[in-house]
Amino acid sequence: MTLQQLKYIVALDHKRHYVKAAEECFVTQPTLTIQVKKLEEEINTIIFDRTITPLTPTPIGEILIAKAKVILREAEEFEELASNNASNLSGQYTLGIIPTIAPYLLPLFLENFLKNNPKTKLVIKEMQTKHIINSLHNGTLDIGIVSTPLEDKMIREIYLYQEPFLVYCKDKNEFSSSEIVKQDDLTPDELLLLEEGHCFRNQVLNICKENKTLKNKTFLFESGSIQTIKNLVKKGLGYTLVPQLSICEKEEKNHLKHFEEPKPSREISMVVNNNFTKERLIENLLLEIKNILPKEVTDINNYIKIRWK
Repeated sequence: MTLQQLKYIVALDHKRHYVKAAEECFVTQPTLTIQVKKLEEEINTIIFDRTITPLTPTPIGEILIAKAKVILREAEEFEELASNNASNLSGQYTLGIIPTIAPYLLPLFLENFLKNNPKTKLVIKEMQTKHIINSLHNGTLDIGIVSTPLEDKMIREIYLYQEPFLVYCKDKNEFSSSEIVKQDDLTPDELLLLEEGHCFRNQVLNICKENKTLKNKTFLFESGSIQTIKNLVKKGLGYTLVPQLSICEKEEKNHLKHFEEPKPSREISMVVNNNFTKERLIENLLLEIKNILPKEVTDINNYIKIRWK
């Protein structure tokens, strides 16, 4: 049994296709096929059921593949520690970031980070929180940026900032006679939401103190994009809640209302597997992000942390 054989079965589980798995491993398809078969013969266990399309792991195969992922991750960490590589940032790393943070935070820090870390390549993926957590567990993701707390013993959280929620409406003078909004002022009838699966949706519902079966009284529209919902609000089709970094006060001030203090906010953090060893990468990302954060998220002191689940 070799680490390379374990890499082959993990790739085959990921792609569920011999040719695609071989391409992922940069080997020929016959090489991968022979090595997987050789491993099965060595351990006297069938890992993949070849009678099913697409290729599917057997029940014991699923357990062995999960263990292989752990072994490969630990082997990689062993190599890094053995070569004193924890401070070397050359190489490729995967960063998962939730869609309600990515379009607003990435443009602020990414250019400077890449300029200051030219040997580092980031593969950035927009992912929902549950997928980021799973990917950190199985070692297919290095770092995540999500709303916390996750309350996961396998994951370390590195605090970034608190981001207030704001009310976004067609005309702030029509929404409420008061400049400052209370949570009790929010009504569910015209609230527009992100689709199921977004932690931001759950936070909005928690602020509104409504359950997750909330429906609009005139029509039901759920989007994966905050910008799409904003455009509907501007047409008078309801109102929504948005995170601070998603707005430009100068251009959108006539659509915005602020909550009274303590303001509802979401906590944003970097998250990594507890076994992640690249401390310098974490430190450099933290430095670049905190250097560019606007005062609206750095100067907030009186707030209520809204949980995402």
